[in-house]
Amino acid sequence: MKYIDMHCDSVMLAVMMDKENPGNLYDSKFTMVDFKKMQQGDALAQCFAVFLPPLGAAEQMGITLPDDDTYIAIARKTIMDQVALYPDIIQMAYSAKDILANQAAGKMSAILTMEDGRAVNGSLEKLKAFHEMGFRAISLTWNAHNCFGAPNSADPKVMMEGLTDFGREAVAYMQELGILVDVSHLSEGGFYDVADICKKPFIATHSNSRALSPHQRNLTDEQIRTLAKAGGVTGLNFGPEFLNEDVTSKVSTAALLAKHARHIADVGGVDVVAIGSDFDGIQGQLEISNAAKMPLLADALTKVGFTQSEIEKIFHKNVLRVMEAAIG
Repeated sequence: MKYIDMHCDSVMLAVMMDKENPGNLYDSKFTMVDFKKMQQGDALAQCFAVFLPPLGAAEQMGITLPDDDTYIAIARKTIMDQVALYPDIIQMAYSAKDILANQAAGKMSAILTMEDGRAVNGSLEKLKAFHEMGFRAISLTWNAHNCFGAPNSADPKVMMEGLTDFGREAVAYMQELGILVDVSHLSEGGFYDVADICKKPFIATHSNSRALSPHQRNLTDEQIRTLAKAGGVTGLNFGPEFLNEDVTSKVSTAALLAKHARHIADVGGVDVVAIGSDFDGIQGQLEISNAAKMPLLADALTKVGFTQSEIEKIFHKNVLRVMEAAIG
């Protein structure tokens, strides 16, 4: 079944890890997502996140990174160049219409997204520039404060902090531009600020149910209902810490993913459920360990009572609907 995956970190690994074939996204030995694996898993579209590594972390790994703007340009060029090398199987997409046109031509789609809006650096002009560069979703924060506001946190005080004044203005402008507002790493206070501001659907690209797994990056039932009311979606995250009651567990199974999908759908309706694997940003004993194994999720969803038409919504139709509404 055709799927859209709203989040992977594969570009970062392709750029940093593959010394023999830097930036390879076609048949990589280093990434969970590449074009061949996408074909094997029957991908319709993959969102490739340009993830901004936390400041100082790269140096600890012995890797020297340029400034954020240069890094973003390198990562973007990596995606664009790789797609251009294989025009018979994949094309860039900037809207739902593009995805469907690529599908009609027998091709998969690659979508540019950004994880951590810190590079916006308090500038609406930077947001406009990122849109012009082709970015169609930005996660407002990662795990630290930035110009948008506060991140998810185990500290209740931080968790209840909201958006900055700039963050509020920027979220409204993102919706005007046609950049999807991603709240997956945002604080709860920020989440509800986004919900109050947005007139179009917003998204959580890779977050599960906190009722089933108490990681602070997961969504509460109230958040799920709020997201559903806004017409948005949350993408099932395949990481073990987001699936298990014990957040230190290293086990991720298709059955656990289906359990979260069932709960989220029961709380907010099936229209709020999507896929956001977080491939190449997760580790552990992963039953669905790469893009080629995505059909295992469809089988697991069937076992918890989802119909074929509902699975089609979860796999791609819900995301297409959100893109049509928020991007145009």
